Amino acid sequence: APPMLGWTAVTGQLGPEPLLLVLIVFAWTPPHFWALAIHKRDEYARAEVPMLPVTHGEAFTRLQVWLYGWLTVAVTLLPFVIGMSGAVYLVGVAVLNARFMVWNWKVWRGVDPKAPLAAFWFSIRYILAVFGVLLLDHYARLWVG
Repeated sequence: APPMLGWTAVTGQLGPEPLLLVLIVFAWTPPHFWALAIHKRDEYARAEVPMLPVTHGEAFTRLQVWLYGWLTVAVTLLPFVIGMSGAVYLVGVAVLNARFMVWNWKVWRGVDPKAPLAAFWFSIRYILAVFGVLLLDHYARLWVG
């Protein structure tokens, strides 16, 4: 996984921190791709690609987006819990997680047909911002001492 490779290349060590970075990406991946799969469900069905909305239905997939979104929220809090990050990260990721879950809630409820695609696009910015806030927190803690 790229986060583990990057961490190891920079530090020369393999520890729990890069594994946690991989876990963040791992937890984020299902709600990210399943939101797109809901949007593209008919295309996947025509092409006989066994994506979750095709094999288990759209309602089940929407619920999984919601549940895996909460898993992602929990996992993104772990850097703070284990002392890998500080207050800057905690505040930043709390704001990002709130917005992430608003989009996942819209997908789960199925009220807005545009929500799955919008959630997919937001999730790309979300994962970038999560890692960006983690980096910002690192340098803020170095600066403060």
